[in-house]
Amino acid sequence: MIKGTGISKKYGTLAVLKEVSLEVKKGEIVTIVGASGAGKTTLLHILGTIDKADSGLITIDNINVSQMNENAKARFRNKHIGFVFQFHHLLPEFTALENAFLPALIAGKPKSKAIEKAKSILTYLGISERLEHKPSQLSGGEQQRVAVARALVNDPAVILADEPSGNLDSENARELHKLFFDLRDKFSQTFVIVTHNDELAAMADRKIKMKDGRLI
Repeated sequence: MIKGTGISKKYGTLAVLKEVSLEVKKGEIVTIVGASGAGKTTLLHILGTIDKADSGLITIDNINVSQMNENAKARFRNKHIGFVFQFHHLLPEFTALENAFLPALIAGKPKSKAIEKAKSILTYLGISERLEHKPSQLSGGEQQRVAVARALVNDPAVILADEPSGNLDSENARELHKLFFDLRDKFSQTFVIVTHNDELAAMADRKIKMKDGRLI
């Protein structure tokens, strides 16, 4: 599902990624661990086409995303990749439902279809009673579930998560971790998760460790 070959990235004279190569199978859950500054988030952003590598090749579902222009990358991200971040990045003036269906509107789906899909996902995630609440009225765990719904609304093949449980208490973190595996089993999605959470890292199909911009 994901293949990266020889990915390198510098910021100024600092080499953040050094010839990184990896493959992730369809339906696999892979965690990436390592100390802060190892290059984990940079690698995730490059795999997700948010950032651009200085060199290397990236294919997602056999599509070469490395050579796409920015508009093509944006369209590809919207359709094929879901993102879950440590900080939920929910729009504060919008309700849970509105935050969840927004990517579907951006993709050009009719509003009625977008709402229907978002409602079904939010219900599956157990927060159907909170659809009209704004982020400030939701708990941290509920906000993260809205963020997960937003990531899922366009049926992406790949979910990329950066410290998804970093701001959650242990109980909500466990629920989120279990949710990722339930989603994989239900929808066969592929997950790449950057985490410092040892419990989540150990649950994954495969754990990859990074150090000084390389996979070890």
